[in-house]
Amino acid sequence: MKTRELLKISLRQNAIFIPTEMIVNDNKNLSGTTSVLVANVSKLGFTFSESLLHALNNVSPNYKIEVLEVLREVLGTDKNWTPLIKEWNIPTGESVLDHILTYFWNVLGVKNGTTLQCGHIIPDNTFPLARYNGCPFCGTPFEFGKLENIGQGSKLKVLELWSEKELQDFYISLLQSKTALDATQVDSLKIALKHLPLPKVDIEMKETLMLVIDILIEEGQAEKASQYFKSPTDILRYLWFKNTGLLQIIEPKTIFKRALKNHSHFYEFMDTSAHAKIVSKNDLKLKYSRKECLMVANWLNNLDMEVEAMCEIMHPKRGMWVRFIRALRLAEYSKRKGFEKLNFLMDVFYNQVYDVWQSKVNSSRLKFDADKTFALLKQRPGLFARSLFSNMLWFGADETIVHFEEIIDKVPARLVFTLNMYAQNYFDVNIQRSVKPLGGTNKRITSNQLLKLYDGAQLDTMKTQIENLTILAMKKRFASVSNSNKTIYIDPQLFNMPVSIGDRSETIQDLPVALMGTRFPVEGNEVRLFMQWGKDLPAQHLDMDLSCHIAYENSSDICSFSRLTTTGCQHSGDIRSIPNKIGTAEYININIDQLAKANAKFVTFTCNAYSNGSITPNLVVGWMNSKHPMKISERTGVAYDPSCVDHQVRVTQNVAKGLVFGVLDVAKREIVWLEMTFGGQVVGGLDFKGVQALLAKLNSKLNIGNLLQLKAEAQGLTITENEMADEVYTAQWAMNPAVVTQLLID
Repeated sequence: MKTRELLKISLRQNAIFIPTEMIVNDNKNLSGTTSVLVANVSKLGFTFSESLLHALNNVSPNYKIEVLEVLREVLGTDKNWTPLIKEWNIPTGESVLDHILTYFWNVLGVKNGTTLQCGHIIPDNTFPLARYNGCPFCGTPFEFGKLENIGQGSKLKVLELWSEKELQDFYISLLQSKTALDATQVDSLKIALKHLPLPKVDIEMKETLMLVIDILIEEGQAEKASQYFKSPTDILRYLWFKNTGLLQIIEPKTIFKRALKNHSHFYEFMDTSAHAKIVSKNDLKLKYSRKECLMVANWLNNLDMEVEAMCEIMHPKRGMWVRFIRALRLAEYSKRKGFEKLNFLMDVFYNQVYDVWQSKVNSSRLKFDADKTFALLKQRPGLFARSLFSNMLWFGADETIVHFEEIIDKVPARLVFTLNMYAQNYFDVNIQRSVKPLGGTNKRITSNQLLKLYDGAQLDTMKTQIENLTILAMKKRFASVSNSNKTIYIDPQLFNMPVSIGDRSETIQDLPVALMGTRFPVEGNEVRLFMQWGKDLPAQHLDMDLSCHIAYENSSDICSFSRLTTTGCQHSGDIRSIPNKIGTAEYININIDQLAKANAKFVTFTCNAYSNGSITPNLVVGWMNSKHPMKISERTGVAYDPSCVDHQVRVTQNVAKGLVFGVLDVAKREIVWLEMTFGGQVVGGLDFKGVQALLAKLNSKLNIGNLLQLKAEAQGLTITENEMADEVYTAQWAMNPAVVTQLLID
């Protein structure tokens, strides 16, 4: 089990982990089992590097089987990939009238027709039943097929060799990441923490720290964990993480609203939002044992911080703290001997005899007292950076920049980069920006109204000021690090890969990972979307929908369950009930030539939960692409080929109703991988302007290639065009965003 889990970590990084002790020989000739493994893996779209092939040739057949099984598991070859319609690339000709007629036929109990396994009677001369694997009326599948057309992919992905060193380096990079980990990295870190000893390294991010603390407490090392708590917010974050599984402190009311919205329905009689709110409140109830209460009481009592400062930090989440104080019986424990500091904390917090820094900032800002406002902001450089743009508009750019220059060296590097990336969009009065509120879905917001006070030239000057200031600061940080190297190689692919800051992807990538904003070229004329859900679940009504939104210059179109055939797109049929344990699938074929001829601009890939609730956990969505035409089984309609998969993600957090997972640029013939949640029960709820705002946000991001160019310039390195350089940065290196963040020098 341990080896299997570690193999999954390495596969996400385009590698296969082989422990050194498992390489028992040094044979040069390929054995029969190795040849069979290579052949089977190539059908899945992968091949091995020379070093990995040599290592695999000298491990036991059992480990080779393990490697193949992990690849098959990740690619879902044992899942059911049968759609509702056979040869679904040819329209069935079904119409709304067929559905209406069938409805009345069943309501009235007319026996003239074909009775299916689900009990529905299909009238004669309506749906062509020979074309279906299930009921065309209720979307329940009856017939299932296996993968038939595999190995059609025009390119094989090369896997590299990982030894203990590479695994340990990756483990440490996650712990030292200077940006918040996404869902894939969090899952990989959890596996590593479970199976590998904790290395002695500095942990940069609070969210990462929670995972480490959790492991220590599970192992009975609560006292050792206490050394990592630096403020009451750290303790609150851990308590909330244990209660909800969320690494960010999302207010209960936000969680209630999401649950309510996810369980609302178009049809009132199917709306379960009221019940969902009650269930959500019960799930968030706080219950703690005496042992846990004492543990938290000790943490608060032993914090190395003044009580007034602790209360001020607790104030923004006062409502949550009141609930936790009661549930943890902290008032009771504060009366015990040795808990005098906790007792004082309870007294000061409840009587609110402390000052709140943010209220002072707000007050002085409203009074237009620039000196006092900036004096306060300089005390907290990170918050000054986050409010820099709005303060430039409020107090004037020149004065704000002068004050900010004094503390920019104290600002975390990830914030400096963020300022540089987003200034272009923020100071454009015509651009709507994409934001994602804590615990919410992606939204677009209008530009700051204060922008209207300034003319175009003044706003351009502000953009330039920010760019010059941040680039100078970044260069200074690079220059401060001594470097004896002379040359540097930067892979051209890195100029298409954005620096991963603030993306917080909530889906897991089990195949080699890609940064949000990465562009995938389409080799052929066809892109095939796929969605698979329901594996290991009992048979039930569970309606997930695969759809796409087609944007033209002045109009739009959709391809979904309600419109199976449209220009350039063909849907495989709407499945609304899942079979027992094996799951089910939907597809959409996208013909780029047809779309280009119709002058389509973009095609947005989406999936939605039509059923009450959010997108079901472990649902997998992605797309296939091949230079050669991809076949569809004539017998069953199965159209999945693991060797053609470009990218796929697995949903793990049940908070989204709708998810955008890619955008096809028709003219450029490339797909942009992005993740955008939205609250729509169907694709019609998608705000395409919101997608455009997110694309603009991704396009504004500094790419890794430009960041390395800054490093080269600051450290006097010569950029070479071949990999024979002192420093080499390849696309393979950039696959681990946590390693890339080490370029963010604080």
